[in-house]
Amino acid sequence: MAGDVMPDDPQQLRKELERYKLVVTELQGKISALEDELSTAATMAEVPSVVVTQPELRQTLSRLISKIAMILQAEKVLIMLYQAEAGELTVLQPALGITDEQAADLRVTPDCGVSGIVFRSGESVIYNDAIGDERTDKNKVSVLRIRNGVCVALRIQQRDEEERITGTKIIGVLHVINKRFEQEFNTDDLRLTEMLGDQAAAVISNAQLYIELTEKKEQLEGAFESINAGVIVVGNNGDVRLMNLAARRMFNVDEQDPIGRQLAEAVQSAEIVGLFGNALESGEEISTELTGPGDGRIYQTQLTLMEARNDEPPSVVAIFNDVTEVRQIERMKTTFVSTVSHELRTPLTSIKGFITTLMDDIEDMYDRETRHEFYDIINSECDRLTRLITDLLNVSRIEAGRGIKLELGEVDLNQITDHVVESQVAYASGHNILNQLPSDMPNIIADADKVIQILENILSNAVRYSPEGGDVIITGEDEGDTIKISISDQGVGIPEAHRDKIFQRFHVIDDEDGHGAVKGTGIGLYLVQHLARAHGQQGSVWLEHSEVGKGSTFSFRLPKDPRADKGAE
Repeated sequence: MAGDVMPDDPQQLRKELERYKLVVTELQGKISALEDELSTAATMAEVPSVVVTQPELRQTLSRLISKIAMILQAEKVLIMLYQAEAGELTVLQPALGITDEQAADLRVTPDCGVSGIVFRSGESVIYNDAIGDERTDKNKVSVLRIRNGVCVALRIQQRDEEERITGTKIIGVLHVINKRFEQEFNTDDLRLTEMLGDQAAAVISNAQLYIELTEKKEQLEGAFESINAGVIVVGNNGDVRLMNLAARRMFNVDEQDPIGRQLAEAVQSAEIVGLFGNALESGEEISTELTGPGDGRIYQTQLTLMEARNDEPPSVVAIFNDVTEVRQIERMKTTFVSTVSHELRTPLTSIKGFITTLMDDIEDMYDRETRHEFYDIINSECDRLTRLITDLLNVSRIEAGRGIKLELGEVDLNQITDHVVESQVAYASGHNILNQLPSDMPNIIADADKVIQILENILSNAVRYSPEGGDVIITGEDEGDTIKISISDQGVGIPEAHRDKIFQRFHVIDDEDGHGAVKGTGIGLYLVQHLARAHGQQGSVWLEHSEVGKGSTFSFRLPKDPRADKGAE
């Protein structure tokens, strides 16, 4: 009609005007219908009342993209979001009309093609000749087989805490590509695309914000649940508001969700319920220790009031730290100090007594043989003191992380075993210590003093924990690259509960179970373990066998030459 010649006849002119009015009315009707359709599309594409997962967002966008393609009669529709970390616009799935591989490979910098122009300027673009338009990226046009298209910016309104609009942010672009039936895009298509773009931006922004908040909430809940300390929050009326996994385990809370239940119902401990009541009543911080129900574990507890929000009544938060092992270590250290003091005092008392006796013997009451016996006892007690002090110094080095230094040399195992047996005989009343190492036991490269310490500690334990006497037998075997030595006794044996702990520092076997055990310092086997390991990766010590009331067998293994062991310290 643009090329029609207007008639000179007024009557004919009125007819043409009437015809144009009909055309305009028809076009207005079509536009109104399209706007109604757009309104329907917007309603269909709104974010669901609860969008909590990426799949739900994908489904919502899929419906919106399908509606956009239907309204605008487009073959391809895709949304590209700006990724600040990479500085690129990338496709947000789902996309219509392109493959997943194409979508994954489609990355555009803000200075490239139509996408970059729209993202930078915020101005919408129509192009009906993708090949000839200088604004398009010809490589992308070829790969995606683009004829024409519309590209609009995805805008979101930024608001302050009072919901006032403070600005607009462009988060990406919306592409509508290839009008069906070889048609071209026009300004009406552009206006519809801009409206749909605003809808898409709202969908994406609101949903992603919701998902981000949900994910952060889940992360916080995960962190809360993973805390080793128990945490309980109780409201003013005694209801449980929060309780993490550690607290549920500490206080044997049943499988029913404790949130919302009364604390007295969820936790079967009058002491804990009373602590919360006291904290709520006094409003003061409470620090104490309590024993958990059932297992007897010790918990260091702190309770304090939480600040109330708005008109909410106050609540109490309590943190429970399991300090059972700490308190056990403290008791073990106290016992250790007491035992070591006794171990030091005993030989010193003996040495002091015999020296005083010899000094007072002015008239030579004791003959030469008796004096020599006194000297032997004093010498043995000095050796005993030396061993204890050496053990303490070695433990101190281990605890300081300095390790144990080896002075390697050739060691005759039969010879040093005989020496250790001889030194133990003075303390082995009623015991028969037998060295049954093979006569052809090979010499090894080792630190002789450290091997002696290993033998002395295991052998002295065998004697100490065999109060009724009996045989203590030392055996050995050549294993090729290593040697193994075992020491067996006929003592009280080791109760099952202690077998996994005997190599821990300060651990001693008490007589709580009535097995007649004699307390030691609790450092012997701990030190033996480190002395053996100091000789390389093949160095080790272990409990071979034990039976309560019948005795135990300990074994240790050393490499024949730790210099060949790359793991030697």
